[in-house]
Amino acid sequence: MAKMMTQQAAAALVKDGMSVMIGGFLGVGTPESLVDALVAQGTKDLTVIANDTAVPDKGIGKLVVSKQLKKAIVSHIGTNPETGRQMNAGELAVDLVPQGTLAEIIRAGGAGLGGILTPTGLGTVVAEGKQTITVDGREYLLEKPLRADVAFIKAHTADKAGNLIFHRSARNFNPLMAMAADVVVVEATNIVETGAIDPDAVMLPGIFVNYLVQG
Repeated sequence: MAKMMTQQAAAALVKDGMSVMIGGFLGVGTPESLVDALVAQGTKDLTVIANDTAVPDKGIGKLVVSKQLKKAIVSHIGTNPETGRQMNAGELAVDLVPQGTLAEIIRAGGAGLGGILTPTGLGTVVAEGKQTITVDGREYLLEKPLRADVAFIKAHTADKAGNLIFHRSARNFNPLMAMAADVVVVEATNIVETGAIDPDAVMLPGIFVNYLVQG
């Protein structure tokens, strides 16, 4: 059974210096009310792991503008000029990871794997400092798994046991991140009684969810 809490209580789980996974893709599928609570709390020196830093006035972009991040591990930053400005000014560390690789190393973190092998990035700066492994005569990069202290996830519907349904493209990074964090908080648009969701419709089982907020 997932525990109900407020956005403020959820934000209080995140302490200075922690790593936080935040679902979404350019803000689609991002738990906006949880991000707003984190902004209001003012927690600093966070490492955010996400697909992107959205735009300055939406989702993760608000955390960038409020300068609460020390590092962003993302696949792109091009839609948020403030991220680029802080990176070039030395105010924010940015690890750019190919999008497919980012999804896979988060999945590996959730599955308890030692990493993934991918040819993406070979011969580029992505490969610098990384181990390569040859399999059947083909070279791959070893990309290590990625986990976080806390994950903030957005779902369309949750039951009180934490079983989740995601809405269309909001089913992006959210399920992967829910499996790859020590503590998982879900912002759900609809929260229904346990058993109200058809088991065949469950997209992420409640075993991965610690807390629910209405949002």
